[in-house]
Amino acid sequence: MNEFDSAPPQKIISAQNYIAHGDLLEKIRPDEIIEVIKRRFMGEEFIDGLWVASPELKSRALTQRGAFDMATLMLSASSQNVSISNIKDRDIRERTRNIIRTAMAMCLRNWSEYGISGSDQFHFIKEIIHTNTFVTLKQPEGGGIQKLISGTHEVKLSESENAAPSIWDKVMRRA
Repeated sequence: MNEFDSAPPQKIISAQNYIAHGDLLEKIRPDEIIEVIKRRFMGEEFIDGLWVASPELKSRALTQRGAFDMATLMLSASSQNVSISNIKDRDIRERTRNIIRTAMAMCLRNWSEYGISGSDQFHFIKEIIHTNTFVTLKQPEGGGIQKLISGTHEVKLSESENAAPSIWDKVMRRA
């Protein structure tokens, strides 16, 4: 009998628990919608696995530069880091307002380069940016996603607490 065999029972944290935790983090991808919005801003639709120009969206379409700039601006709020943050309502509203103000200033200054031909496009762009930014920032309000991830980790941990140690666990305990 060695010192490890007589050690008091400990919580077993297996590699599987870390993988499940990582899988959950990988599934939180608020930035993926930004690519969709950018393509829609350019007047494209996703059909049969390809982005194709849509005649219905052509009248409101921005140039590639305009769509790219608006998407880049929204990325500051639509990232994995932001989604697992703990943001207060006051900060969410202020950040949303600042992103919208910046977007509208960029659209006014670069209207020709962005392909803006009418005031309705300003409102269209504003509403899309407002909705996406506000909703994305509201998701982590109060640390909700942090708690979800933490809760998932605790559940995995308690499930494995009484499990027989695997070879991997024995090796890691000795390290």
